[in-house]
Amino acid sequence: MEINQYDIVLVNLDPTIGSEMKKTRPCVVVSPNEMNKHLRTIVIAPITSSSKSYPTRVMIKHIDTKGWVALDQIRTIDKERIIKIFTALKNSEIGKLKAVLRETYVD
Repeated sequence: MEINQYDIVLVNLDPTIGSEMKKTRPCVVVSPNEMNKHLRTIVIAPITSSSKSYPTRVMIKHIDTKGWVALDQIRTIDKERIIKIFTALKNSEIGKLKAVLRETYVD
């Protein structure tokens, strides 16, 4: 199973603790392809179907469904948690995601 950066994957996030996002849900792969290829783990950001207007959330739309990538909930998971690979983010969504990642974690 080849997993690429910005793929949307279905992930079983349980078990969780406290305020971590729970259950099986779509997530965006944020780790770079070089890591994804060589490590047993990947870095993901969960997608939620309902969100307040947080500066760390990026709105996306796939298959007529709106969701928010929760960049405040980034975590590393083992690839065994991945159930299915869907599609990838659109270029416009990748641009927004990168901008929020930069603003939140770099600048």
